[in-house]
Amino acid sequence: MENVSNLDKWESIKSLQSTISKLQNALSQMTHNGANTTLVKKRLKAVYIGLAILENVWNQSPHHYTLEDLTEARNVITGLLPSIENSYAKSKTGSPQRTLLERRIKALELSIQAIDELSTK
Repeated sequence: MENVSNLDKWESIKSLQSTISKLQNALSQMTHNGANTTLVKKRLKAVYIGLAILENVWNQSPHHYTLEDLTEARNVITGLLPSIENSYAKSKTGSPQRTLLERRIKALELSIQAIDELSTK
């Protein structure tokens, strides 16, 4: 984790904040429509934890998550990656969407790495 550039750190934090915003919007829309929100809530919590752990590792910000929370978040984030990678593979080279997906993948992978490092301490 110590070899991550400041630009990658900044982009990763911004990407996870953007992901949280998208998930919050999806949750609001689904709640309004009466849809089942269990999966979106689980993903939202996992991305919140991923962001908190990155901020903990990089900025020494405190977090209040248990080892069980970290394990669950890691599993949920790991489960998100294949669909994002699939979307990335289908996106056009040089497109803004591809850049966004690239940053999101990197941010999620760094979150997993940070969770793994914290879990083994």
